[in-house]
Amino acid sequence: MNASIDTLNRSAVSQVPLELLDSIEVGIAVLDRNFTVQVWNKFLENHSAKKVDFIIGHSLFDHFPEIEEKWLRTKVDPVFNLKSPVFIIWEQRPYLFKFACNRPVTCAAEYMYQNVTMFPIVDKDGNVERFCMLVYDVTEQALGKLGMEHLNQELKTASRVDGLTGLFNRRYWQERFDEMYKLCVRRDKPSTAVMLDIDHFKRINDTYGHQAGDKVIKMLAALIKRCVRETDLAGRYGGEEFAIILNDSTVEEARIVAERIRQLAQRLVVEHEGESINFTVSLGLAQFCSAFKGPLAWLECADKALYDAKESGRNQYRIYDTSQR
Repeated sequence: MNASIDTLNRSAVSQVPLELLDSIEVGIAVLDRNFTVQVWNKFLENHSAKKVDFIIGHSLFDHFPEIEEKWLRTKVDPVFNLKSPVFIIWEQRPYLFKFACNRPVTCAAEYMYQNVTMFPIVDKDGNVERFCMLVYDVTEQALGKLGMEHLNQELKTASRVDGLTGLFNRRYWQERFDEMYKLCVRRDKPSTAVMLDIDHFKRINDTYGHQAGDKVIKMLAALIKRCVRETDLAGRYGGEEFAIILNDSTVEEARIVAERIRQLAQRLVVEHEGESINFTVSLGLAQFCSAFKGPLAWLECADKALYDAKESGRNQYRIYDTSQR
């Protein structure tokens, strides 16, 4: 089909028999410098619901207010001034004409995706007073590409996110943490690592079952999301343990966040099969220190502080004293 259109590109389209123009499954219009419509084929008539007799001799902009006049006139300038074709692709602009998508009911698009080509019609004196506009329905190709991009994005997300909590999984969290550690080394700015663990989690599983345990983990993860910023890094580190990097935060600032998480978790009630489950968390904090030998050393300090919180009775936070290093 494109080959036959290309043949028309170098001819006076308005002189081609209307029957031929109407038999082509591509929109064909001829317009003058004022964007007055001179040719309007069956494809455009069917999709616009505007009859040929109704639109011929009228400005395109009078009938299609969705087209921004200033933008299109600027776009078409090279056709008249340089005698060169102009293209509009759906990736840049999904459609020029707001045509409804009339494909099968399975079509996910509300409007037809379009590629548009506009090329000059040169008269016998070498002047360009008119141009031809070709409108291609590329809905199927566009949806295919968008669907593949969406699938790829879903796969990418799945490879990074823990399925139960929606937080970063340990592998991806570790990758991001390594990057943040290097950034801390370069900038020598304070950031604080937080290790968090659900107290007596095994008891919850043994008493209420693993589904109840999963609910507790999921609700705690949602709580953590509410307490951290987009610039922070939160992930499920394993089982009932979570790891958080509070970016550009001193340990004094981080302790406020830690205490908020602790208090909110203590007040949280998880309902499961008629049972109300309460739980608490313990947290360990360690501020970045240039003396750390690597990212693992930083985490180990936060983990030691977490261990101290557990040993001191749980449901509290402890801060690692980096001056010991």
